[in-house]
Amino acid sequence: MSRRSHIPPAPLPQQDGIDPVRMRLPPDPEGRWPHLGDYLTERYAGTRGAESMARLLAQGRVLGEGGRVLRPQDPYEPGGWLWFHRDMPDEPAVPFPIRVVYRDRHLLVVDKPHFLATTPRGSHVTQTALARLRRELDLPALSPAHRLDRMTAGLVMFSIRPQDRGAYQLLFQQRRVRKVYEALAPHDPAVHLPRTVRSHIEKVRGEMAAVEVPDAEPNAETLVELTEARGTLGRYRLTPHTGRTHQLRVHMNGLGLPILGDPVYPVVAEPADPADYRRPLQLLARTLTFTDPVTGLSHHLETGLTLQAWDDPEGWAAGPLAP
Repeated sequence: MSRRSHIPPAPLPQQDGIDPVRMRLPPDPEGRWPHLGDYLTERYAGTRGAESMARLLAQGRVLGEGGRVLRPQDPYEPGGWLWFHRDMPDEPAVPFPIRVVYRDRHLLVVDKPHFLATTPRGSHVTQTALARLRRELDLPALSPAHRLDRMTAGLVMFSIRPQDRGAYQLLFQQRRVRKVYEALAPHDPAVHLPRTVRSHIEKVRGEMAAVEVPDAEPNAETLVELTEARGTLGRYRLTPHTGRTHQLRVHMNGLGLPILGDPVYPVVAEPADPADYRRPLQLLARTLTFTDPVTGLSHHLETGLTLQAWDDPEGWAAGPLAP
């Protein structure tokens, strides 16, 4: 195996369920970086990581192959590897359990609560489903097969073994998983359902809301069905045939039926206190139906969670999703 294709084992263990950052040093044909510190200073210049990287180097927390401590004055080695753990941000604990729905040697499916991100991103790192499950179930190689929005609750699938990861991720990429969601939103008799909604959705990085682009080729499709109405409140079954960011929330909003508790659609609300768990988005990943690509077993898995605003609208408005 060539050096280019070989990734050495990490000399650092996971920290709170988070893998160390792995970096490979790029070629330097012009000799711009005589020392490792020169390259890292340039790479992180003008970013929030500039100060922390200097601190990690000074504290001996950047390691090379075999666990060798790397220093700023070390010669720059193109093609070399280094690892480090970023300083973890302070995160309020999301005080809701993750329930295991199904588990075998290869596959883990859980009920993710509202307000818990699926994977580390931005300010949500250790308080994510992936990091917590790695710690709580002692599954360091756990990897997500797909993702749910932080505000959405319900079923999420993970691969337990690295060698199975690609097969489970491919299930979703090739749309061989039937996903059905439940949502609570206003009931408007003038909106004729069932209806298949098709539109072109774009999500710009850094912007909270995705937008529908008029007259563009559709890239998102959702079957919207009203299953029950109770006065001005409706319970909806949403079956996406594509997986665009915020697709269900965008399509429901486009019908004039924004999902209860949505902080983005139709209007982007002021950022909430990260420890404020009131009025959870009333959107739930209810079922996953698929044939396991590793075992060949047929699965139809259902969430054990419910949408609180249907039976307890006053409690929903005052507090979090009922356990």
